[in-house]
Formats: sequence, C-alpha cells, structure tokens
Amino acid sequence: MSTSIGEKTYQAVTPLKVAFIGLGVMGFPMAGHLVRAGHEVTVYNRTAATATRWQDTFGGHVAPTPKEAATGADIVFCCVGNDDDLRAVTLGTNGALAGLAPGSLLVDHTTASADVARELWQAAAQQDAGFIDAPVSGGEAGAVNGVLTVMCGGQPDQFDRMKPVASAYAQAITLLGEPGSGQLCKMVNQICIAGLVQGLSEAIAFGQAADLDMKKVLDVIGKGAAQSWQMDNRGKTMVDDSFDFGFAVDWMRKDLGLVLDETRRNGARVPVTALVDQFYADVQQLGGGRWDTSSLIRRLRTLED
Repeated sequence: MSTSIGEKTYQAVTPLKVAFIGLGVMGFPMAGHLVRAGHEVTVYNRTAATATRWQDTFGGHVAPTPKEAATGADIVFCCVGNDDDLRAVTLGTNGALAGLAPGSLLVDHTTASADVARELWQAAAQQDAGFIDAPVSGGEAGAVNGVLTVMCGGQPDQFDRMKPVASAYAQAITLLGEPGSGQLCKMVNQICIAGLVQGLSEAIAFGQAADLDMKKVLDVIGKGAAQSWQMDNRGKTMVDDSFDFGFAVDWMRKDLGLVLDETRRNGARVPVTALVDQFYADVQQLGGGRWDTSSLIRRLRTLED
C-alpha cells in the first residue's frame, strides 16, 4: 500500500520519530519528504531562520540544538557541508550523539571522508547505537522530487531499518559494504562526473568551432553510445552558456579534494580527475564558484577569447 502527495508516491511504513540536522538545498526538501511520508520530524539548522521557514512549509518541530533534535528519535539524519561541519553537529555536549539513545540510528547524508564515517560509526557504537554513512546523488532536483540515489556503508541490520524511511526521498538505496563504503562509492561517482563533464565540454566546444548546430547534434548522439545523464540534463544549457543552477563548482572541488586525499592513502591513479580539479580551480578564478559544474565549458571559451 502507498500514498501519493504531489508527484511523489510514498510507500506505507510504520511512522517513526526522526530528526533531520542540516536544512541546506538538499536537506530542506529531504526532511519535508519525511513529514509527508507520515513521520514525526524534528529539525535543527545552524541558521534558525531556515528552520523556521522549513516548519512554516512542512510543519514538524524545530529544536535549538542537535542534541535536543536527536533526543527520543528512532533515526537521526544529517546532511551538512563537510567533515568539520559533521563533527560540529554530532560530537560534543550539544551534538546529536549526546542525545542518541541506545538502539537508535544515526544516518549521515553528507558527502564527507571515509575516515569521518568510520569515526562516527565507532562513536555511535560506544553508545550502543548504529551508524550508516549514506551520501546521495541526484542534486537539488533529486531531493525536491524525492528520487535521490543513496550509497550506504554500515551493518546490514541497521541498513534494513533505515532503508524504508529514507525511501521517502530516494528511488535507489544500496548497501555497498562496511562503514565508509558509502563515502568511497560517492567518490567513484564524482570521478565519473568530472571526466564526463570535461569530455562533454570539449565536444560541445569542438562542435561549435566547426559551426555545427550543437543542440541538434546532442539530440542525435544522445540516442547512441555517447548518451549520459550529463548530456541529457546539461548539454543544451552548456550550449546556451547557462550555469546559474545545479551543483556548485565549490562543492565539486570539495568532493574532488576528498577523492585526491583518498588516493594518497590507497595508491589509486586518477590523472584525469586531478587535471579536471585544476580546471575547476580555473573556473573559481573566473568567479564561478557557485556556477553549476557544467561550467567547465566556460573555461574553454575564456581560453579561446
């Protein structure tokens, strides 16, 4: 049995008391989906005005600290900026772990390092609680529409508890292995995206230099082996030189920094990824830190000028 609200259909699950910490462009709609799926949701956000706006939009409850948001919750979800932000809302006297009860579960949707995932898994275990690292892919649109992809690391029994709840905002939720595996999978995801966007940028720039109608070209090759999500969703906006939306360059550089840090530990060679990271640094120098990652083509156009 399921219920439908707007364009998202919610599977019938036992309502739980949950908390959501971090109401950025991803967390704000994700927490809203949890309310609409029937759960009792308490939120915390560093900027209190955003939490109030969320409550005005979805209902639910607002807590003044992560600890108070987590108190009494069956599952606590986090979605913040980076390792330091994650430690700030989970550790310490007012952190979420301080309010986490034995038997409850902390699920982190932040794109962070595998090291911090393992650190929080151990900290939760000391309190007889569970931890799942669960970074997401799909961007703001995926969060708004409730169709994110979630990559998880943790224990199977704990994953089985979180999966039906997280389905409120996700279409694919997969356990990859032990704690940290979700973050490592997200790094693989970002490596793929970096190379794809650079290749797409070069292809469009080449086609335009050859005086081709690139929107027509993309329609043609998008039906063949060159097809990708990036081509389908970013190709034509790249032709139009439009980048004021989507996943920001600053965020991608943070993610690629995690990749490069991990390669120094595991010895993997990622020469193209390292090069594209520097290309994104060039985009930042152009003032494009908040442009969509597809703005790599702007760098090529600037070089041509």
